[in-house]
Amino acid sequence: MSSLATALAARLSAAVTDLHRLSGGASRETWAFEADGRPLVLRREPPGSPDPTALGREAALLASAAAAGVPVPALVDHGDALDGAPYMIMERLAGETIPRRLLRDERFAGVRPRLARELGGVLARLHTMAPVPDLPDDDPLTALTAYYEAFDEPRPAVELALRHLAEHRPAPSGRRTVVHGDFRNGNLMIGPGGVAGVLDWELTHLGDPAEDLGWLCVKAWRFGSPHPAGGFGSREDLLKGYADAGGTPPTPEELHWWEVYGTLRWAVLCRHQAERYLSGADTSIEYAALGRRVCEQEHDLLLALGLTSPVTVPDPLDGAPSPPAPPHDRPAAAELIDAVGRFLLEADQQDERLRFLSRVAASTLRIARRELLLGDAHRAAHQARLAPLGCATDADLARAVRTGALDHRDDAVVAAIRDAVIDKLTVANPRHLSLPA
Repeated sequence: MSSLATALAARLSAAVTDLHRLSGGASRETWAFEADGRPLVLRREPPGSPDPTALGREAALLASAAAAGVPVPALVDHGDALDGAPYMIMERLAGETIPRRLLRDERFAGVRPRLARELGGVLARLHTMAPVPDLPDDDPLTALTAYYEAFDEPRPAVELALRHLAEHRPAPSGRRTVVHGDFRNGNLMIGPGGVAGVLDWELTHLGDPAEDLGWLCVKAWRFGSPHPAGGFGSREDLLKGYADAGGTPPTPEELHWWEVYGTLRWAVLCRHQAERYLSGADTSIEYAALGRRVCEQEHDLLLALGLTSPVTVPDPLDGAPSPPAPPHDRPAAAELIDAVGRFLLEADQQDERLRFLSRVAASTLRIARRELLLGDAHRAAHQARLAPLGCATDADLARAVRTGALDHRDDAVVAAIRDAVIDKLTVANPRHLSLPA
């Protein structure tokens, strides 16, 4: 028995079986297990967590949510140290959280059409929750800007979005509530009868309730679906459900502002997760891969701002040659990378998390292959598009966007940013370029 299973058994005074780590959750460990046959879930902070009190706060939020009529798992236990880390144990709800299954499997065909409206109702109840102590209460745009600037990695597309958000910010609504902060497809347990539970409360804070509505509609959480509200339905259905349950819906302009904000927020969060890998704090392939998802959000920002359109770009690897490199033998380097990628996808992994990480690793190898194939050409093209703008680097262009120094050449600036993002996505994920806005 592992040390974690032993610690759980002692804490719960129960026989612990079938302990296994789940694939979801990049920032925390999530484990499923049974205690005397009762299905439970354990969430643990990673080593060196900057906020060891966060799970205690999340436990209090579950109690507040349940009191407000929000479907949540029952809390079983929580504390400061279980096998060396803060923890929380909850009941394991029946249902599905994996978005691709929720959006495609036939078993959810009957519930999908009504989920957008139901989720609006859940959010309306969530926004009546009693706050718990020590919830963050920062200005969202100021906090996000500071978070982005801390990387000291200026990005022209991000600067365009920041200017738009600053110039089009809605007047304060006067509504201040508990905001879940990560209410989206992937953090919702769905069963054949509808929403069984709202999960992952670690980003909860105080703020404008429209933030949760906008976050659910961010393109990243549609997972390729054309339906804006989590991939399930329309914005109109979402807002109708919100109003029918007693919420005050935002205007279309307010909702759009929060969608743009949410897209930018996810770009910055992806970069934050990648920093865990780049700093050496955590060498998980999951964190490494997230760094190459930032350009997906840059493209989605341009889409949301009406500065680009979906475009079909062939995958450069389709039919790409693998020339020999004498004196080295075959298989060539590209062929070896492909062989490892196929092995990762075809390996019979019994562990759910290892299956997930194998898919991530195979995808990451394809990114590396595309960059090796196109990197030199893209580097030269980028220098050629920056030079006419009087910029030597992306940092120069980002600074010009922020200060307005190139506003008189706005079309050329947008074209340069758009073309750079297309090149980045051609390497990182060419399919993303064709997804509907």
